[in-house]
Amino acid sequence: MTRGPREPMPGRYPVTFGEVELLQDLDRPNGWMLSKDGVPQSYVDLEDPTYLDFEYVRLMADVIDVLPDGPLNCVHVGGGACTVPRYVSATRPGSRHIVVEPDAALVELVRSQLDLRSVPKLKVRILGGREATSGIWDGSTDLFVLDAFSGATMPVELATAEYLADVARVLRASGTLLINMADGKGLPFARRLVATAFGAFKHVALLAEPGIMRGRRFGNLIIAASPTELPVDLLTRRAAGGLTQARCVYGEALTNFVAGASPIHDGDAVLAPAPPPAVFGME
Repeated sequence: MTRGPREPMPGRYPVTFGEVELLQDLDRPNGWMLSKDGVPQSYVDLEDPTYLDFEYVRLMADVIDVLPDGPLNCVHVGGGACTVPRYVSATRPGSRHIVVEPDAALVELVRSQLDLRSVPKLKVRILGGREATSGIWDGSTDLFVLDAFSGATMPVELATAEYLADVARVLRASGTLLINMADGKGLPFARRLVATAFGAFKHVALLAEPGIMRGRRFGNLIIAASPTELPVDLLTRRAAGGLTQARCVYGEALTNFVAGASPIHDGDAVLAPAPPPAVFGME
């Protein structure tokens, strides 16, 4: 007799790089959050992979939903609970995924507790982002999702012009890159990362909640970048129609946003911003 997936068990679990906590959503019995050092990392609903709890993930989904119909060849740098691969597989059957995650014990935890084996055509590579990307074929990828965090900060080595040039290499001419980053007052890191994206891609857009976009509070912003034109009108409408009425900035407005900020290069003394303690109740 074939056994079904086992029921997840909430609690703290040791992983390769520290410890994570698995929390059940009291409002959604099939909803589970993965947290590390008090920072929420991923949320998945095991019965409904199209339910996206985090606003920034919904913005990513807005971009994915306006891409041409059909299955996608995807690369995801930053595994977590694999929320985006689950969503893409549910909304675009036949899609293929390479998930890059350096924490082997975390991957095994997600396999055993959060039914990762239920996601079809998904392969995990236990590698760092740059090493894994260097081994992917040229022009093989429709969607590249860069959502890698060490705790609450983005690894700067994944935000440089040299790395984004390698990402551009693996994307098809019609492919799309999505970057999840976080920034706070004045958005200095976001401006530099957008400038870096412009160095590798002709078309770039930035999506975020209005308060975050204005640099008034710390939070997540999404960069969408592509060698080909992005459907910015559709993106603007979808973002504005969400619960938080997010903004989509592109064209001249995005050029003005960058305001002469310099791209990030390997070796630059740049620190990715960390959230204030109050953001995740860590005071």
